[in-house]
Amino acid sequence: MIRIRFTADDFARVRFAARPAPVPELNAAFMMMSGGGELLHGRWRRRVLRSLPDVVAPLADLVPAGDPPLFLDVLGATLEESLDLVAAAPAELVRSELERVYAGRPSPKWIRELHAGEAGARQILRRAQRAAFETVVAPVWPLVQDLHRAEFTRHAVTVAEHGVGAALPALVPGTRLRDGVWEWAAPDTREIRLAGRGLVLLPTFHWTGRPLVQDLPDRPVVVSYAAGTGLPLTPDAAPGTDESLAAVLGRTRLELLRALTTPHTTTTLARHLRVSNATASSHAAALRGAGLITTTRTGRSVEHRRTALGDLLTGDGR
Repeated sequence: MIRIRFTADDFARVRFAARPAPVPELNAAFMMMSGGGELLHGRWRRRVLRSLPDVVAPLADLVPAGDPPLFLDVLGATLEESLDLVAAAPAELVRSELERVYAGRPSPKWIRELHAGEAGARQILRRAQRAAFETVVAPVWPLVQDLHRAEFTRHAVTVAEHGVGAALPALVPGTRLRDGVWEWAAPDTREIRLAGRGLVLLPTFHWTGRPLVQDLPDRPVVVSYAAGTGLPLTPDAAPGTDESLAAVLGRTRLELLRALTTPHTTTTLARHLRVSNATASSHAAALRGAGLITTTRTGRSVEHRRTALGDLLTGDGR
């Protein structure tokens, strides 16, 4: 469980990031490449991996166990500003974080040089991050900016109508605020006291998991939360449109998902799609595996329902 404790003064120091942050969005994209499901992200993952230039390879060395070092968490407004912030990370933070993520494992030569503070190693990191951003995020950056503006507006309206206390759980479904504590389920337990540092809310549009928290000394706490539709971003189709959904799910599965505005049995779905029961069952299994529908048995038949994520993808959710 993650718990962030607020005082009355802390609520006045909650702010929404004014614009998307290039490096956190890149970090989110890389996390989805390693953890996104096959149905929704498999094709996107393979395409991106094929397109990455060799200069990006050192970034993999920074996550030997899947946990990136905290000095990569920066909130620059532009890519160059973000890369400058990474380069300016305190030497002791870089050393301690590399020691944490490697935890006694053997490390590549350039990582040892980065640990020692050598300028050449920081240049390797800068080139890798720039090339990764240009390959993965830059093609969809205008879309990210549009989505961020829409999310900013949604948050502003909620705060204006209901106040910050109601806006936090409304912004991040699955969280709750009670007695001055904002909390949500997580594998580990963390207690965070803002102590006047402030809180920054940062939506990310590649990430689909639980909120991510950056809690560094003498800095505002940053909560990055999933604000997209759950689909990969592509430059040629806005997420949530039939074109983008069909490109990921396939036309028949999309039609099945859209049919579940009300629950259906396999037989009624097959009739609606004009396919066999076996085919309808196979498509339903794929959507169920992606978390888009649930299936329950009722007597001799099974009933399929759309999940909240399925509603969100089809435009019937938030």
